[in-house]
Order: sequence, then C-alpha cells, then structure tokens
Amino acid sequence: MASLQLRRESEVEQESPKSPEAKLGMKVEDLWGIQEPKLTPTEKLNACFESIPVSSFPLAPQGVEIRSDASLAEAVQILSQNKILSVPVVNVNAPEDSTWIDRYIGIVEFAGIAVWILQQSEPPSPRRASVSPSGTDVAVSLNGMTSAAGLGTLGPEDASITSGDFFEALTSSEFYKNTKVRDISGTFRWAPFLALQKSNSFLTMMLLLSKYKMKSVPVVDLGDGKIDNIITQSAVIHMLAECTGFHWFESWGNKKLSEIGLPTMSPKQIIKVQEDEPVLQAFKLMRKNRIGGIPVLESGGRKAIGNISLRDVQFLLTAPEIYRDYRSITAKNFLIAVKKYLEKHDKGSPMLSGTITCKRDETIKELIQTLDSQEIHRMYVVDDDGNLEGVITLRDIILRLVHEPRGYFGDFFDGVLPLPQNSRV
Repeated sequence: MASLQLRRESEVEQESPKSPEAKLGMKVEDLWGIQEPKLTPTEKLNACFESIPVSSFPLAPQGVEIRSDASLAEAVQILSQNKILSVPVVNVNAPEDSTWIDRYIGIVEFAGIAVWILQQSEPPSPRRASVSPSGTDVAVSLNGMTSAAGLGTLGPEDASITSGDFFEALTSSEFYKNTKVRDISGTFRWAPFLALQKSNSFLTMMLLLSKYKMKSVPVVDLGDGKIDNIITQSAVIHMLAECTGFHWFESWGNKKLSEIGLPTMSPKQIIKVQEDEPVLQAFKLMRKNRIGGIPVLESGGRKAIGNISLRDVQFLLTAPEIYRDYRSITAKNFLIAVKKYLEKHDKGSPMLSGTITCKRDETIKELIQTLDSQEIHRMYVVDDDGNLEGVITLRDIILRLVHEPRGYFGDFFDGVLPLPQNSRV
C-alpha cells in the first residue's frame, strides 16, 4: 500500500501542474532543489517564498467593491450574495487620479457590521458611564427590543431576552436601512489599511496572514491606484492542498500534528459556548477575543455539537425570519435554524457537514486537504472519546510553515501606524 502511494505521488510530480496553485508549487519545487544543503527545511522554505513575488499568486474574483455611501443593508446584501467576508470600500469623494491610499477608505467586514449594530443598539443602563446619542436613537428605532443587544456577559438565564423576532425588527428599522458604510469608519479594519505591492514576496504575505493575524491581504497596483488582488488565508491553504506530491510539501506535510506543536492550546484555553447560551454570546466572545469561530458544546459536557463562525452572522441579518418561531435564539437553536434554511437554499454549505474533527496523530497534509475540501476555517481536535482537546486554524498552519527572520520587516509598517483608536490590523 505504501509503495503504491509513493508511485502515485511520483506520477503527480512528473505530470505538468494543471492548476495555477500547482504551478506555484512547481516554482517552489524548482527553488527548493537549489537551496544550500546546510539549511534546515524551514530555512529552505523561507528562502523559496522570499524569491517569489506576490504578483504570482492566482487572482481572486475581482470587481466586488462597496461605495462609501452604501447603506449597511446594501453592504450586507453584497457580502452575502458574493459569499465573501470582507470587501474594500471606495471613497466616493476621492478624485479619479487618487492614489490607492486615498481611493479606499478601508475594508469592511460582515462581522464588523453586525457587532457594530449590536453595540450601538445597547440601551442606556446605570452600569454605563455614558451613552452615545446614536445608541439612544437606535433604541427608539427598534421599539424597545434592544435589550437583546447588550454586550455584557450573557448566560443561559438571559436567553429569553434574545427573542426570535429581534433581528426582524432590526433589519426592518430605518437605522439599518439608512446608516451608511462610511458612518462606521474608524471602528474596525479601516484606513490607513495595510496593503502589499506586487513586488513584495510570498514570505511577506504569509507572515502577515499568520504571525500578524491578518485574515486577508490586499495587493495594490501602484500604476492605476487600485487593488489588483486580495489574498486570504483560505487561498493559501488551497494552494498548499494543490501541492501534494512535491518534495518540499511532502517533507513537511507528512508530519503528525503533534510533531509540529499543534494544537497550540489546552482544552481549558479554548473559547467556547454551551448549547443553551444566547447565540449573541458566541459572537460577542469571538469579537472580544478576536477569533473567527467558536465551538458549541453540549450542556455540561466536553463534546462539540457544532461550530459558529463570524461568517455565520450573515444569517442573523439576511434571513431573520428563520428564527421567528423561537422564543429565544440560543446557540443550539441558531444551529438548527440555519441548518434547516441551508437544506432548502444552499445544500453545498460547509455548515451542513456537521462538526468536523481530527486527532493529534493525523498529518498536516490530511488536515490541509480536509480544510480545503470542506471549505472550513478551523478543525477541532478530539480525543478517543470525542471530547474537545484543541482547535487548529488556517493561521496556525501557515504559522508552522514559515518564520520571520530577525529584522525582516524593518520600516515596513511605517505609514500605516498608528491606526485609528478603535481599529485593528
């Protein structure tokens, strides 16, 4: 069986790469073969990725941008229809000949819109030192239903306040329909935002997506002042999945997760919610801890019954009617309602695959192939009894592939820092 697998991989190596990602893998393979023998495998990969310009990365579907005068409702629809999590925002007041840094206000995200709405709709309370005028206006516009949006600690006893018709009221409000994207600038990933030039290297891009925790990296064309490509963590994982059979990938990919230090956290460190907690608690924890997903555990146990990610927030804003029959939107009710909705409208959704898990003795290659084929952003590690032991994200994988040489970035971040007070990279 082992010899058959080796023969198949050898055949793959001899064939011409068919996908753009596999062609990139071949470039790395060629560079891998000429590196100094004394270098470690990680040092070899660093040198290979430093030699390839980021302009070589396959182009993502282009043309999706949001005008700064679009409403939050319009922005949510654009993100949902194009099945993307974030999008560049064009400043409608910028001159035609603007540079890219003046042309774009920044990048707006699905989760950013949702959490901002909920923060603004938090009603006045004695616990708060001050309340912004917009918060009061929103409370009025939602007809007193804003108690569901409070961002204090929510527990099972608070689930009843998250009524099933809350989001229907929110998405039909004048506030939601009339607030412009530009009105929330400075709140999340906003200007000046970090972008790469076409001449920057793969290594730079991969470090930004891993060590520096960026979910996506825009690549700008200085000539026309526009974004030429947007590279995401998912796109890098897809590239790696297409590189099966290449020596450089196999030497790393055949290692077991435990051999390369994955998962990185203990069970006690995992951010999680119980199935009977309000779903808003899951999104609040994700925002507070700056993570992209969270497991939902069975009540009083350690087994995961599902996963809620930041991209799932779209179902609160684009299909609020699916919760109408629920007295409260707990994490479990959210998973059930979304599954029923997807079974009718999007049978190919990753959310219909259930909770996808792995064990510590699986290889990094197996993990990458599963993440790519299932189009998911994290994998939960379980023990032999199915109890949750850890979580591995796309970022964790990329971070194990490359490392940052001492002084590598130099003054690279000059000009993009300091960021606005409430923004994040």
